[in-house]
Amino acid sequence: MKLLITALHTPVDMTNNNEYTYKVVEHFISINGEGRRAGQLAMFIRFAGCNLNCEYCDTKWANEKNVEYKEHTSEELVDIIQESGVKNITLTGGEPLIQEGIGYLLERLRKLEDIRVEIETNGSVNIKPYMKNEPDNVSFTLDYKTGASGMERKMCLDNYKNVRSQDTVKFVVGSIEDIEQTNRIINQYNLTKKGCGIYISPCFGKIEPEEIVKYLVEHRLNDVNVQLQLHKYIWDPDKRGV
Repeated sequence: MKLLITALHTPVDMTNNNEYTYKVVEHFISINGEGRRAGQLAMFIRFAGCNLNCEYCDTKWANEKNVEYKEHTSEELVDIIQESGVKNITLTGGEPLIQEGIGYLLERLRKLEDIRVEIETNGSVNIKPYMKNEPDNVSFTLDYKTGASGMERKMCLDNYKNVRSQDTVKFVVGSIEDIEQTNRIINQYNLTKKGCGIYISPCFGKIEPEEIVKYLVEHRLNDVNVQLQLHKYIWDPDKRGV
C-alpha cells in the first residue's frame, strides 16, 4: 500500500467501540537509543507519515508520500506486542499522533499488564487529549524542535505546560544558539521543577557533545541530561530496523 499524508486528525472518542487500522512501516525489537530507558530492550512500532519535515530527520523514508506500509488493526498490534515478550513499547514514526484512532489504540494498551508504552512525538501535536491525569503505563517523549530542525515555528507550546513527571522532553541541538534556546524553554516552562526527564542530544555531525557539556557546566544546568543516540554509534546512522 502507499501512503497519502492527510491533515492532522482530531482526537477520537476514547470510549467508542470502533476498530481502526494503523499504517505501520515496520516493527522490530532492538534497544532504546535515547531517553530514560536508553540501552534497554524495546519493541518499536513505526507509523507512516509525518506533519513536519525536519532537516536532521533520520527516518525521512518513513514520511514519504509513497512509502510502503501495512495496515494493522489495534487487535493485531496488541497481539504483536504481547507475543514479543518485551516490556518497553515505543510508538514512533513518522508522527504517531497523526494516526487516525491513535487514542483508541492507547486505551487498548493501557489495559495491558506489565508493559510500558512510550510515545515519541515531535512537539507539534497537542498531547493533552491523550494523557491521563494520574500516572499510568503510557508516557510521552516530547521533542522541542530547535533551530537546527527548521521546524521550531511548528511547536505546540502548550505541550511543555502539560508534561508530567513520567514524561520526557528532548532537545536535539546543532549549535550554541540551539542550546541557549533549550535553556530558555527549560526555564520558561519550569521543566526541571516538573520532574520530567530532560535530555539534550547533539545533532549528529553538527556539534560536538563536549560543547553541550561545557554549556551545562558554565550555566549550572542541574537535572538536565546530555545523551548520545546509541543506535547511531552501535550501527550505521542510516541503518533501518534498529
